[in-house]
Amino acid sequence: MLEVSHLSKTYGSNADATPAVGDISFKVARSEFVCIVGPSGCGKTTLLKMLCGLLEPTSGEIVLSGRRVTEPPEEMALVFQDYSRSLYPWMKVGQNIAFPLLRNKSLSKSERRERVEQAVEAVGLIGFIDKYPWQLSGGMQQRVAIARGLAYQPEILLMDEPFASVDAQTRADLEDLVLRVRHEYGVTVLFVTHDIDESVYLADRVIILSARPTTVQEELEIDLPRPRNQVTTKELPEFARLRAHVYRAIKRPGEVAEEATPVPEVSAKSS
Repeated sequence: MLEVSHLSKTYGSNADATPAVGDISFKVARSEFVCIVGPSGCGKTTLLKMLCGLLEPTSGEIVLSGRRVTEPPEEMALVFQDYSRSLYPWMKVGQNIAFPLLRNKSLSKSERRERVEQAVEAVGLIGFIDKYPWQLSGGMQQRVAIARGLAYQPEILLMDEPFASVDAQTRADLEDLVLRVRHEYGVTVLFVTHDIDESVYLADRVIILSARPTTVQEELEIDLPRPRNQVTTKELPEFARLRAHVYRAIKRPGEVAEEATPVPEVSAKSS
């Protein structure tokens, strides 16, 4: 469905040139859930902006459903990391969700309303459609952002570290929400995260990026049973093995060795 070929991005030119993304190639199949992880500052957000046509690559190409991406394609929806800045505070929840649908002139007012109501129900926000974003918790605001993407009914949903700003319990709830709506809607998901556990828990496949200038270091299949559960899935030995594998791939060898070195105990007598 999505094919990325030798994608690169360099900021500036000549002596001031800063390579952000080196050479990235990968494919995403229809209805697949793919997570992208990598070291901090490796250009994950830059990559996502290029994929959705918001940033022009220096070289390479992105092909979605057989057509080259040169501008934001109608088949894509993007859920941003900072929900507080992606929602319009002067619009109610229902209006925020319906806003992207106004581009589609073929939808009647009743059809837009139906899509909004379905998306609100899917993310568990029934009863909040007439509230303003600032009247909701952070987790609920992110649900609004997800609902907006679902109401648009994209073929592929891009998510840029969408749960980075919420607490651990809300994060777990939102992870399960995304898995559920992905199953119900059959949407393809490309999910950027810095959280290794999250990537292994959510994905069918994890794409591991290198440090800058970024390349694809490894593509790791996640063969864990579905449906997944925050407790039973994460208790599986295979989950622990995959998590450790991704961690070692992202960390520099020296860092892994340092963390593995036991800290000598200091007795009360010696202190």
